[in-house]
Amino acid sequence: MRVVVAGTFGPLHDGHRSLFEHALRFGTDGVVVAVTSDDLAVETRHEPRPIPPFDDRVTAVTAVIADIDEWDRDIEIRTLETEAGIAATEPAIDALVVSPETAPELEEINDQRRKRGLEPLSGIVAPYVYADDGERISSTRIVKGEIDEHGRLLE
Repeated sequence: MRVVVAGTFGPLHDGHRSLFEHALRFGTDGVVVAVTSDDLAVETRHEPRPIPPFDDRVTAVTAVIADIDEWDRDIEIRTLETEAGIAATEPAIDALVVSPETAPELEEINDQRRKRGLEPLSGIVAPYVYADDGERISSTRIVKGEIDEHGRLLE
């Protein structure tokens, strides 16, 4: 199965590591990691926050994946220019790794795939990873100085 996982991935945290682990576990035929372009990263934020530059995010993603890839998967890093991106257009993708927050987007992506004559994607839902306070780990919380990348409280 060829799997895609997409996101801004900046700053990286244990929730992202969970997404990568799921992609690697199921991506027997390879994993595509789609990292949002700088423009898309800013455009898709629910609330404004600093986002590391694209090249820095790709470097961090590459290092984390190399560290956790116990299966020695074929990894391809691509730039994500639109929200649906390659998940909606790439015929060679079989599954999309999503969080509970982004799982509903799979229906729209599969609608776009069907319109293009492509098979729908399977969804692989990676559960949320929680901080020490029981709230979900997020890049926004890290930037605000509430938690570190592992969910340890800083305040």
